[in-house]
Amino acid sequence: MNDDFLKKLPFSLIAEQSLLGAILSDPDCFNDITERVKATDFYLTEHSQIYTAMLELFKASKQIDIVTLIDMLVKRGVYTKSGGEDYIRTLGQVVPNSLNVLDYADIVKEKSLLRTLIDACNEISDTAYSEEGKASEIINFAESKIFELSQGRDTRNFKHISDVIGEVFISLNELASNSGSHGTNTGFSGLDNVLAGMGNSDLIIVGARPGMGKTSFALNIATNVATQTKKKVCIFSLEMSAEQLVSRIISSEAMVESKAMRTGKLSTEQWDNIAHAADKLAGCDILIDDTSNITVSGMIGKLRRVENLGLVVVDYLQLMQGENTKSDNRAQVVGDISRGLKLMAKELNVPIICCAQLSRDNEKRGTSSNSKRPVLSDLRDSGSIEQDADIVIFIHREEYYNQEAKGEGGSVAEIIVAKNRHGSTDSVKMGWIGSYTKFRTIVNVEEPS
Repeated sequence: MNDDFLKKLPFSLIAEQSLLGAILSDPDCFNDITERVKATDFYLTEHSQIYTAMLELFKASKQIDIVTLIDMLVKRGVYTKSGGEDYIRTLGQVVPNSLNVLDYADIVKEKSLLRTLIDACNEISDTAYSEEGKASEIINFAESKIFELSQGRDTRNFKHISDVIGEVFISLNELASNSGSHGTNTGFSGLDNVLAGMGNSDLIIVGARPGMGKTSFALNIATNVATQTKKKVCIFSLEMSAEQLVSRIISSEAMVESKAMRTGKLSTEQWDNIAHAADKLAGCDILIDDTSNITVSGMIGKLRRVENLGLVVVDYLQLMQGENTKSDNRAQVVGDISRGLKLMAKELNVPIICCAQLSRDNEKRGTSSNSKRPVLSDLRDSGSIEQDADIVIFIHREEYYNQEAKGEGGSVAEIIVAKNRHGSTDSVKMGWIGSYTKFRTIVNVEEPS
């Protein structure tokens, strides 16, 4: 990039000087701008260094004035003992007060975003000119760069630890005000006590043998999240049609047997329950995509356009299409998919629940139902699933192997948290009513209000 082009980059000298001058005249205004402007938003390196020095004084609860600022800049090696004082004094005289400090901050941030957009476009252009990779991959790369900007996330540069410390303190304050609740709750109090909520950017694998209820479990959580958070929940159903999926959700919410839903032989009371459940669900932002054999890039292309996204559910992993259709190594394909899902969760900054089939290995272990409890090695097709997942949950029901264990009102399901990157592993007992495809917290465990 030549010097002539650099001079044309969006930049406002007076706005940068005015912002720094306003802070000098009224250091308390820092409280209003630390979340708006970062040191990297300044175009001139000297201004970025001055802002960083001011921020360091502010975090140490020290007075910000010409003397303390110059002393800090000398300590940081920006100025010599005899240099810089005149320019700092000039900054202090640019504006008489801090009344318009937010306007100055907005201008500095706006110019910074425009420069970042130019850099992103240049990177996209260079990638396209190189002709390295498929056009679809380059388009996905371009979309991800623009998406990061639209979400206020720019990953071009390193983050200084002081900036990250500030973000950690904000997160801790939020946790303290929410009584330790972190992330998105599943709606099942016993499980939330173990997970402490589903964290943003978490990839959560729900594994079970066919018929154990993994799809129902994921749908129950999806409905809980949509109802409680008022955010959009996107469900990718690779096995069932949208109509089948919604029918199952209604059955669960209305407590109407799925068999009656399939046959249409419904009592007046059941019709009333269905109408009530349908009215409740219609008010939820649940979006369903039943495209078969969809790829990770296909998913992320759709999800980037969804505003106020709170959760993504994928049912299920082994039915997804790999990006490289020529590969015969299924373990490698599944590994690429699981890695892609983790990167998708990180980019979108929302939890992703992905159902996964387990291998038959657990059914070969002994004769007792307890010996058939799933373990991490039972994840089918690839060890990469375990590696990429932040949380791995297994569903185990004793009556699946022993019909005598089934009670009149349903059965007990064991929800096994086999991996938890953020905390402990444990198991939770939950009720399972197969006729309604519904999981519920067992009595004496309080549901979250």
